Amino acid sequence: MEYIFVYGSLRKGFWNHKHYLKNSKFIGKGKTKEKYAMYADIIPYVVENEKISHIVGEVYEVDKKTLERIDYLEGHPNYYFRKKVPIVLETGKEIKAWMYFYPEPYGVLVKSGDYKDYMGDRRV
Repeated sequence: MEYIFVYGSLRKGFWNHKHYLKNSKFIGKGKTKEKYAMYADIIPYVVENEKISHIVGEVYEVDKKTLERIDYLEGHPNYYFRKKVPIVLETGKEIKAWMYFYPEPYGVLVKSGDYKDYMGDRRV
């Protein structure tokens, strides 16, 4: 089993959640320990070389098959690439989880690091 940190369409209330994570164990809400930059153009793009804000998301425990399905969705490693990063859960506990990054900025900057701020009521 692996931990995965999701910050976009795989979060609860967004369109890919029920197709990919409905049977995975929800660990908790959290944010990245380090600062990154989130951009969005319908979908979010997090880049690791800009330090703007902590990225807000959710952590799930997934099996190998689920991780492979999400890799395919994200186009890993040719579109997005995943990397293990420290995540601070709402409880204060810190864990390492896989997170997907995009190689360069694309779209508009989401200064808060929370995709919900970009999407508003358009979530589902």
